[in-house]
Amino acid sequence: MAASSVNRVVSAAIGRDTDQALYKVMVVDDSTVIRGFITRMLESDPEIKVVTTAANGELAVKAVARVEVDVVILDIEMPVMDGLTALPLILKANPKVKVLMASTLTRRNASISIRALSAGASDYIPKPESTREANASEEFRRELVSKIKALSGPKRRRLRSASGDSPAMMLAAPPKIALRKPSMFKPQVLAIGSSTGGPQALFKVFDILKDTVRVPIFITQHMPATFTAILAEHIQRVCGVECAEGLHNERVVPNRIYLAPGEYHMVIESDGKGPLIRINQDPPENFCRPAVDPMFRSIAKFYGAKTLSVVLTGMGKDGLNGGQAIIDAGGTMIAQDEATSIVWGMPGAVATAGLCSAMLPLSDIAPKISRLLKGGRA
Repeated sequence: MAASSVNRVVSAAIGRDTDQALYKVMVVDDSTVIRGFITRMLESDPEIKVVTTAANGELAVKAVARVEVDVVILDIEMPVMDGLTALPLILKANPKVKVLMASTLTRRNASISIRALSAGASDYIPKPESTREANASEEFRRELVSKIKALSGPKRRRLRSASGDSPAMMLAAPPKIALRKPSMFKPQVLAIGSSTGGPQALFKVFDILKDTVRVPIFITQHMPATFTAILAEHIQRVCGVECAEGLHNERVVPNRIYLAPGEYHMVIESDGKGPLIRINQDPPENFCRPAVDPMFRSIAKFYGAKTLSVVLTGMGKDGLNGGQAIIDAGGTMIAQDEATSIVWGMPGAVATAGLCSAMLPLSDIAPKISRLLKGGRA
């Protein structure tokens, strides 16, 4: 591609002064219509600027080396160079950039998206099948905008503070985290909640745990239906423990991982003989379904002080209310630390609320889980 052609791609950044934008984005999609649509949608927010666009992965790699970008929205299926091929090249050209994969909800694209997350993408977003569908979806716009701000938020907050826009932010000390003692009871269940960056974190945790965990494990990861089935398959391959989406009225057994299916909350109830999985389509909580809070609340009710819970990277505060129920029942909670979280929303919410017995880097979470499951409180 000639330099003049690349410059034309880069020069797509027109309109508002890009130096004033808090969040700078590149949109990569082979459809001119989709690129224009996403650009207009994003720039309806005054803090976001689409500084450049590209029609394929090859152009994106060249552009990201020339333009200051916080987040790249990267389509999967494109001519010349597809998104999965372009991903490592984009990250090599700009290691600080966050990549948000965009794909339609097919099983093949879901599998590719999970592979992309393992290869360094920060998150994904299901792409509408058509602009008509997207135009009707305020939820899509809200999710896209919130993910961009969450992914590039820490950098932008530092810039705001340094510029003097917010003296209070400059003077404010990091929140003090008060840790509590873990439960005196040996855990009989492990419950995990995660969102943005969650698949990568889950793979890391279960790669270390392998098949050493004997208790039932429940996971709620914010994902649509097609994606959760693929995620379960990947987790099983990583750790060797049977993992699948939870089924309605399924009997809970040890040494099995149950993943909340997309579009359904997963909760635990008792029929008098032991715990059963129930799935439902009750209203979303924290804008999410599945949500962590209902799962945590139900597990706290059944397992009480023998609950070990973990909150991994994710935006928002899902898990806070349910986490409080676990602590009120005498259970134990661990949170991922800010330094290793893609977004320190969910773990930050439970940590700053004083619900945690430990706040750890991702690499230390699995060893801590193992010690607690063996009955060690240290």
